[in-house]
Amino acid sequence: MKKIRNLCVILGDQLNRDSVLFADFDPAYDVLWMAETLAESTHVPSSKQRSAMFIAAMRHFAQALRDEQLPLLYFSLDEQAQPDFTAAISNTLQHYKVAQLRVVLPGDYRVLQVLKQCCAEHQVVIEVLADNHFIAKPGEFTAWKKGKKQLRMEYWYRQLRKRTGILMNRDAPVGGDWNYDKDNRGTFGKAGPGLLDSALTFPCDEITQGAIRSVETFFPNNPGSLVSFGWPVTRAQALALLDFFIEKNLPLFGEYQDAMWTNEPWLYHSRLSAALNIKLLSPMEVVQAAEQAYTTGQAPLNAVEGFVRQILGWREYVRGLYWSLMPEWKAMNALDAQHNLPDFYWTGDVDMTCLSQSIQQVLDTGYGHHIQRLMVTGLFAQLWQTHPEQIHAWYLAMYVDAVEWVELPNVLGMSQYADGGIMASKPYIATGRYIAKMSNYCDHCRYKPDEAETENACPFTTLYWEFLRKHRARFQQHPRLALQVKHLDNQSEEKRAAIAKRAQWVRAHYPANHYT
Repeated sequence: MKKIRNLCVILGDQLNRDSVLFADFDPAYDVLWMAETLAESTHVPSSKQRSAMFIAAMRHFAQALRDEQLPLLYFSLDEQAQPDFTAAISNTLQHYKVAQLRVVLPGDYRVLQVLKQCCAEHQVVIEVLADNHFIAKPGEFTAWKKGKKQLRMEYWYRQLRKRTGILMNRDAPVGGDWNYDKDNRGTFGKAGPGLLDSALTFPCDEITQGAIRSVETFFPNNPGSLVSFGWPVTRAQALALLDFFIEKNLPLFGEYQDAMWTNEPWLYHSRLSAALNIKLLSPMEVVQAAEQAYTTGQAPLNAVEGFVRQILGWREYVRGLYWSLMPEWKAMNALDAQHNLPDFYWTGDVDMTCLSQSIQQVLDTGYGHHIQRLMVTGLFAQLWQTHPEQIHAWYLAMYVDAVEWVELPNVLGMSQYADGGIMASKPYIATGRYIAKMSNYCDHCRYKPDEAETENACPFTTLYWEFLRKHRARFQQHPRLALQVKHLDNQSEEKRAAIAKRAQWVRAHYPANHYT
């Protein structure tokens, strides 16, 4: 039985060659290990776009390691399909005498527990390494949050700006303000976005085509389509997409980052989150590229700062929160939401244009930008009062960039308020008027965003008032929602009864059996 000093596990979201896992790797004594497992596409029904992206990127990374002649054990679905990580590691331990398993901290609490349990059962030491991919240093978030009664991303963001010097002029923010949200709420108006540059996509080479065939073979009933696939699955492709965004889209990203338009899934968004989350790109190189665009006059400050805040601010913040609050966070349900997720989330077959557009593009491409997620799919799920576990599973399954450390806080914390306000100071709720303001979706819809109780009433607007009615006591003194509760109280008894009746119609109109 061959001896291995360190079995070095590379997970599907850890495809960075500068990982600490390689720092003292000795090919004479150590072996790299990767596995495609059935469970990673079935513990939630991972969309075909998401599974194909992960598997194609893993296979490309594995090929690069083989080209370096590094020792690698790789379990592919096609050659030796493994049900889960436990089975794959157990298979390895039956054929090799392993002194220690090493792994960089996974992006999913569940995976970390599986690896620890498997090693304990086989009496193999496990070493969990700190992740050098992120901008925050190990332990920095824990130190920052100590003693704070409330955690707010803005102040964490400022700390990282100061330490890294990104968009800083000595101790002051470049331009004088820490953020430019006020300049980043533009809409396209009736004219629409006009002529947009075609999105940069990547042709499928033999490895990617093989990954697509594997997904169709092993997960034929998973949601979504692989009619087209163009995500970056190598570092070279990810760098090309970064360059494209900086040159073509960043200048107008800020002004229109919250806007939506029919049949325009990409607009000015970077589409870099998937490459970042599987570590084909580092966050520091991305924010530095954006900062350089401002320095050289390629892009205005409001666009650059808005983009940097998403990565240096939100991305680093949600990771700190995730590892601070798991596993308890996953079980939180502060608003006692108990309804099943409507079936149309898995099919896109819905008569609301905003949801049809936002869900169908996820099924087709695995993508949706942050306002489509927060204020369309997320907003409806919250107003529907969907059980947090179900909407969490949907987001984790459907989006190509979904890794639990970043998906769960954004969904359960910011989108659904399931944590009762740990992450967001208020629920992000609105009537259909918000969607009408930020898009042209309502122009093509049978429902009217200003109406709540008529037969043409927008379901968002109807459910908004039902949501406030249910949670009136909780929010009647809330500094940002108390006024809306007063509007609720000022409604006539007749109107409230009509809204309640319409809400019953809405719930009957959209079956909610949950995906199985």
